[in-house]
Amino acid sequence: MGYRKQDEAAFALPPQVTFAILPHTPYSTRYSVRASEQDREVMLHMPMEALAGNRLGPGALTAQMTEQAITQELGLALNSVPHAIGLNNHMGSKLTQLSSPMRTTMNFLQTRQMFFVDSRTTRYSKAEKIAALQGVPSAHRHVFLDHFQDEAHMRQQFNRLIRIAKKYRNAVGIGHPYEETLRFLRQALPELAGHGIRLIPISALMQEKALALADQPVSTNHTE
Repeated sequence: MGYRKQDEAAFALPPQVTFAILPHTPYSTRYSVRASEQDREVMLHMPMEALAGNRLGPGALTAQMTEQAITQELGLALNSVPHAIGLNNHMGSKLTQLSSPMRTTMNFLQTRQMFFVDSRTTRYSKAEKIAALQGVPSAHRHVFLDHFQDEAHMRQQFNRLIRIAKKYRNAVGIGHPYEETLRFLRQALPELAGHGIRLIPISALMQEKALALADQPVSTNHTE
């Protein structure tokens, strides 16, 4: 979100819904500040190069960029989305497969104690693996809610999200501030409690993942 004034309708959603805001757009800063005033979490929705050659928008990261250029663009983008506590990729089916730009991105996030959410625009993404190697908390998208903006499709995807959450104890869904999506979410989100599922902000998911990791037994190999 960030290009359209009508995106502000998303502010009526529960504050546990995290916003991903594109940098350098007409409403980037305004929406980020307003979300913070709602105690709503914000991620920087960073444009990254796609395999299909999609139009990327301002501030995008590309495979040809140097480490210095990537770091500079990330800093400028973050300045336009104040209060962002994490980053997720907008497109990026090409860039997230490449180790070098992902290492640079994770270095940037690690120094600022930010997390990464992989939109998983390709099954070959290396982003989460590199995030783990560099000590950056991460998660990934399980379901796109609104690839098609009709209610039947969104209901199917929402039910899939519920099944994943029940099986794995958490699930991440991504949607857009389309009128149809917002209308559907206003109706569907209250149903989660009836399934025994809590809607939580993204930082709470990162905390739960960290605690689950800490609870895992440590295996050691030693000889005497």
